[in-house]
Amino acid sequence: MRPPKKPLPLAEFIVMLAFMVSIVAMATDVMLPALALIGEDLRVADPNDVQLVISSLFVGFSIGQLLVGPLSDAYGRKPVILVGYVAFVIGCVLSISSTDLTAMLAGRFLQGIGAAAPRVVSTSLIRDGYEGRDMARIMSIIMSVFILVPAIAPSVGQGVIMILPWRYTFVVLLAMAIIAAVWFGFRQPETLAHEHRRALSVRNFVSGCAEALSIRTVLGYTLSMGFIFGAFLSYLGASRQIFQDTLQTGDMFAIYFGVAALAIGAASVMNSLLVMRLGMRLLTHSALTSLVLLSGVFLAVFHALDGPPSIPLFMTWQLAAFFCIGILFGNLNALAMEPLGHLAGLGAALIGSISTFISLPFGWLIGQMYDGTVLPLVGGFFLLGLAALITARWTEGALWRRIPRA
Repeated sequence: MRPPKKPLPLAEFIVMLAFMVSIVAMATDVMLPALALIGEDLRVADPNDVQLVISSLFVGFSIGQLLVGPLSDAYGRKPVILVGYVAFVIGCVLSISSTDLTAMLAGRFLQGIGAAAPRVVSTSLIRDGYEGRDMARIMSIIMSVFILVPAIAPSVGQGVIMILPWRYTFVVLLAMAIIAAVWFGFRQPETLAHEHRRALSVRNFVSGCAEALSIRTVLGYTLSMGFIFGAFLSYLGASRQIFQDTLQTGDMFAIYFGVAALAIGAASVMNSLLVMRLGMRLLTHSALTSLVLLSGVFLAVFHALDGPPSIPLFMTWQLAAFFCIGILFGNLNALAMEPLGHLAGLGAALIGSISTFISLPFGWLIGQMYDGTVLPLVGGFFLLGLAALITARWTEGALWRRIPRA
């Protein structure tokens, strides 16, 4: 496909990228209402093992990021994204035709590798043309869509399995990937000029990684992002069990899940409005501090209860905590990427891959600790939020003391 000679209008650019990255969120959440059916159909013995349908996607996603970043720096953003869509489509086909958990996880792993291209390289597309607070604002808008998708994805999945077999949830993903690939292929020009490309070699890869990780803000905010995403990943894995088994919400699970996602989306939108005035660092440290305090207080409250909390009480914690996470997602990524304009592709891949690798064991461990209560989840949010806050303060060092208090 020959790219257009003129760049896309900013509005279409933002909408297109938001749709592209939303596929990752849809791939994560659209089958959540179907996890029990998937486990029964594929004869999974331990109900907690069905959570691997979620985590296997992120294993592939973390590995894929290491591949697509250097490739996009060497061959351009556009061809790498299109090849990623091909891998994603193949993974969807494999999941649709799976007859056991192993085949399903293989398909999900391949979907994760393919999804890494549009998700990570899209960050490079933004960084090619924007930096600083302008970049943070665009990323916040895109991330708001990325986070708003979970508000509707489980409802879409619930609607699908009410009238069709669970395998059609993957047909939805297949259709989205094809639409996104065609839109991107015909409309988006290449943003990385030939003279700015880096030759693909082990030496360039190692030197680029070493340079990026030697920057304190890159390393520190990447670690913080990994801790926060680990907490969020634990929620994704255990959310169906918490809502349907512990809180007894039944088919209303998709609605409650969507309301929580709306809190993250609302926070991302608010962040896009405030970040130009208050700055990324002030908002980030305020959100981290609030997340730790909220989770610590509610952990004590839930522990003191005789039995599971009421749905309104649990949702109060969840909405407040997820609002903080909505502030953090876009800002932490933008803060880590800020010094890496000359290494945008590799930098986005490295940041995304390291943060995902960090999040996976924490998310898996907290999810496997599900014991019929909400305590492992809330406790995980408290401990991982505290780790992220300590890391962020270390990252800025003396600069933190100069950040104006709101």
